[in-house]
Amino acid sequence: MSLIKATERVYFLPNEQETDRPLLGYIKGDKFSLMIDGGNSKSHIEKFNQSLKELNLKIPDYAAITHFHWDHTYGMHAIKGQTIGCKITNKKLKIMANWKWSDDAMKKRLLTGEDIEFADTNIRKEYKSLQSIKVVTADIVFNNELELDLGGVNIILRNVIAPHSEDSVIAYVPEEKVVFIGDAYSKDYYDNCKYDPMKIKSLATTLENLDFNTCFVGHSNPLKKEEIIKFLNSQYEQITKGDY
Repeated sequence: MSLIKATERVYFLPNEQETDRPLLGYIKGDKFSLMIDGGNSKSHIEKFNQSLKELNLKIPDYAAITHFHWDHTYGMHAIKGQTIGCKITNKKLKIMANWKWSDDAMKKRLLTGEDIEFADTNIRKEYKSLQSIKVVTADIVFNNELELDLGGVNIILRNVIAPHSEDSVIAYVPEEKVVFIGDAYSKDYYDNCKYDPMKIKSLATTLENLDFNTCFVGHSNPLKKEEIIKFLNSQYEQITKGDY
């Protein structure tokens, strides 16, 4: 699986279910380039970089993180450009940077609820050696919103209210009419797989107010605007009607 061109300036590396690798994005500016998300390992980042090389695209100057979960951040230490995260994401990364990586330590975090079974299982699949796991904080930290001018294309990073995590960040590229939302549309797996209806509605409203054609999500194929809005509204209706 290699990098796919979505628009003149936007590319993406599709997600891989085997070890829960999320979709990684790439935006090509005239002056700078930006990667979306930090990958789940050094190996994931190396695959991304090799795909860039094959298309004669330069290594990104920046990488914007959509949220703190391991599959979107554990490759950050292998990124050559500067990483960007919101304030809440960085706070979470500081905590995980102090975690010990042994079988015993991982099992204890499952008991305390610091981590979840799904993440634990896939981390063990992705990493042949747990000791090679390295968690780092972001180089650039913003609060609420940050706009980047890459030259000929702008990126708006915005911390939004979303059901998946409190640090959910979307990356909106107005000139290309695309938005990257990571896992913002998904349940909160760290809180009993709950779907907060008001957070779903808030995210749907946020996306409805943006002018875009394509929505890139963390763990499935890209969606059209009407598809992601329809999905969010259907989840909201199911919950409010008591169908969950």
